[in-house]
Amino acid sequence: MDTILIVDDEKNYLVVLEALLGSEGYETITVDNAADALEHIRNPDLDLVITDMKMPGMSGMELLEEAKKINYELPVIVMTAFGTIEMAVDAIKKAAYDYITKPFRNDELKLTVRKALEKYRLVMENRHLNEALSDKYRFGNIIGKSKPMMEIYDLIRKVSKSKASVLITGPSGTGKELIANAIHYNSPRKDRPFISINCGALTETLLESELFGHEKGSFTGAVAMKKGRFELADGGTLFLDEVGEMPPSLQVKLLRVLQEMAFERVGGTKTIKVDVRILSASNRDIKEDVVNGLFREDLFYRLNVIHIEVPSLKERGEDIHMLVNHFIGKYRDDENKRVEVSSEAWKALYNYNWPGNIRELENIIERAVVLNSTGVIGIEDLPEYLSEKKTDLDVDSFIPENAPLQQTLEQIEKKIILRALKKCGNVQSHAAEMIGITKSLFQHKMRKYNIAI
Repeated sequence: MDTILIVDDEKNYLVVLEALLGSEGYETITVDNAADALEHIRNPDLDLVITDMKMPGMSGMELLEEAKKINYELPVIVMTAFGTIEMAVDAIKKAAYDYITKPFRNDELKLTVRKALEKYRLVMENRHLNEALSDKYRFGNIIGKSKPMMEIYDLIRKVSKSKASVLITGPSGTGKELIANAIHYNSPRKDRPFISINCGALTETLLESELFGHEKGSFTGAVAMKKGRFELADGGTLFLDEVGEMPPSLQVKLLRVLQEMAFERVGGTKTIKVDVRILSASNRDIKEDVVNGLFREDLFYRLNVIHIEVPSLKERGEDIHMLVNHFIGKYRDDENKRVEVSSEAWKALYNYNWPGNIRELENIIERAVVLNSTGVIGIEDLPEYLSEKKTDLDVDSFIPENAPLQQTLEQIEKKIILRALKKCGNVQSHAAEMIGITKSLFQHKMRKYNIAI
């Protein structure tokens, strides 16, 4: 839903414009002065500004100039009386999108607003496309701006420059291989091979052959010589996924290769030397496996020179909005087709615990995009378990019997607002979606409880 800021010191115009644009399905924010308007313009979720030219204090022209400093691409429509057309033309020269005269015609205003929003949407999509192309391998297409992810980005920058082994751990479905890709493609080895192998998907015999290769006739079915992953990755990077599943006998052989960077193919006698950087990943607690004798301690320390712990999606809930939009863009059949998510569906997505992490989220969004035909993903497009009713709150366990009603309700409401802001990275529109109210009502409650971000 597009968000429009309306700025006018005449209350009647604020009321009329809010009703007119609200009936068109737009989210509206109304303020009666330019100073308050600037605070809203700093919100990255704003899509359009409509401002009067003549206002007490800061004028509409000054507001236009300040808005362009904050976000030059943000469209601004100026409203002016018929006798001040020259001022409106001057505003166009200073990058206003268009102007309308007071009193305005409703159809003309709606058309101007629609065109301004369409142009802004196109500009932002082009910007995102250019950023995606230039950043293709910056972080291996990792999506997220939460604090845990920013810390991981910082680690990627640092470790990419070295040759040190990196162990990436975290729950299944969190994107460990994406991080390994990002490290490789930001390293001096980026023009050399990136080879990966899942150590838990093969039998011991096949895994050994896949890692080190084999000579012709070394075992039944070995009809030709085959190079292993170490050999194929020479000069580049080898990613050992689910390394914690590797059998003990192969752990010994792997340790030797890491120590000497040399090995023999299965059935062969020739020693092959390679230069390979090792990245590995596991969803197991390998340190605990070492204690229990399931994983060699010396190999663990060889692999775990640098450790990256990937958080679960539950720990980075503020990234859900960005991830959902990314997957919608990935799976919609028409690049020009706009697919939105209903407020009820957003609420369900935010409140689910995501045991399957990003992989589960991607599967659900792909399913919803494929099956949806209306352009709006609703709660009916999501699996039933996302919208299952939670059990009633056990009020007696956390609210005293003599608690005053109004004060208690306000304390709970404030707590919910603060918690939503924290989970959504202080993005008010996302926090409002999470708790199932409009952004304007959410902002009203923030003012009510003196919540500043």
